[in-house]
Amino acid sequence: MKQFIENWFRLSAQDTSIKQELVAGITSFFTISYIIIVNPLILADAGIPYYGALMATILVSIISCLFIGLYANAPIVLSPGMGVNAFFTYTIVEGMGLTWQEGLGAVIMAGILFCIAAFTPIKSLLSKAVPESLKHGITVGIGLFLAFIGLQKAGIVEKSPDTFVKLGDLSEPTTLLALAGFIICLTLYVKKIKGGFILSVLFISVLAYFLDLTPKAQAVDNDASLLIFAADLTGWMTMDFWIASFSLALILIVENMGLLHGMLPNADKFDRSFQSSAFSSVLSGMFGTSPTISTAESASGIAEGGRTGLTAVIAGLLFTLSIFAIPLLSGIPDAAIAPILIVIGGVMMQSIQYIKLEDFTESFPAFMIIALIPLTYSIVDGLAFGFIVYPIIKMAVGQFKQVPRTMYVMASLFILNFVFHFYM
Repeated sequence: MKQFIENWFRLSAQDTSIKQELVAGITSFFTISYIIIVNPLILADAGIPYYGALMATILVSIISCLFIGLYANAPIVLSPGMGVNAFFTYTIVEGMGLTWQEGLGAVIMAGILFCIAAFTPIKSLLSKAVPESLKHGITVGIGLFLAFIGLQKAGIVEKSPDTFVKLGDLSEPTTLLALAGFIICLTLYVKKIKGGFILSVLFISVLAYFLDLTPKAQAVDNDASLLIFAADLTGWMTMDFWIASFSLALILIVENMGLLHGMLPNADKFDRSFQSSAFSSVLSGMFGTSPTISTAESASGIAEGGRTGLTAVIAGLLFTLSIFAIPLLSGIPDAAIAPILIVIGGVMMQSIQYIKLEDFTESFPAFMIIALIPLTYSIVDGLAFGFIVYPIIKMAVGQFKQVPRTMYVMASLFILNFVFHFYM
């Protein structure tokens, strides 16, 4: 078995080992495990039964992680994405008036459109069209986004009615716990201790238990039915259905492209990883949840040394076990997860050195992405501004011929998406 795993995932060729991939897979899973509880809560606002959405989240994550691991041999965790689930609930269902069943139908159609792009030359056209400065800007922007989320989970940053955000109460027990976790996590990382992220999660979780700071376990209604094939495609002749499908497809294509370019340790794995993301998007609608994405939290496993699809397979197997441990997972405090997100944000920040800062026409669009991903709390909205500004600033200095035509098309589509979203 060991030799089979070695040969299938080509571990030696990528300077990794089963132990290293195991640690990476466990780290990625624990970092993203909150999605099992949070995603169904957001989808419940659209009217989807909580337990059905919870099981759909787990099942589609299992299949998707196994698929990208075995097919693309990439250390990427695929799971329903934050932001995309909010778009599904608050824009497609509540905003556009589709039923949640019709919304799932739009998810399937968006996934099909995504597959058309991923399994045809359109994929290479889109990938080559994105300038290197924007690709690195995406990495940095996602890093800041993860750090911002981590700072909020830790209680170091909190909402403010006057300035939007402010320094949190550092005397709060949960915040002090998170700060302790941050010191431990950072120390283990800079000392290059393998499994440091997992060790910090376990330590803080145990400490939280003894200090009575563990969050209450989520109650689960096991009487609800599964949502497999609950999607409704009968609205395919309506304009709202197609607007929802095309908007969602655009978001999925660009967000997955940006995430994969920003995280994959081996760029040669982009094509199959992108295709895996497209395939899993179709599955999402069929199983009864909002679309999966290549999760930004995969960066935690990659930082722990994940280099192959074995990382994703291990995460998929842990999603399987999570069916029996949902109350336990919901008991992991934010203070245990927050330090990992903050440290990973700092790691991803290093990509700023590859942006041509001396060329303002290259650095400013990247800056827009870096600033607006965390400030809009949306990866896709931050991408949109950067992709729109890039051709505009190039035209302003007479360098419009240096911009690939595909970038003009993508910028136009983002503008149309904003128009439909806010004005129609």
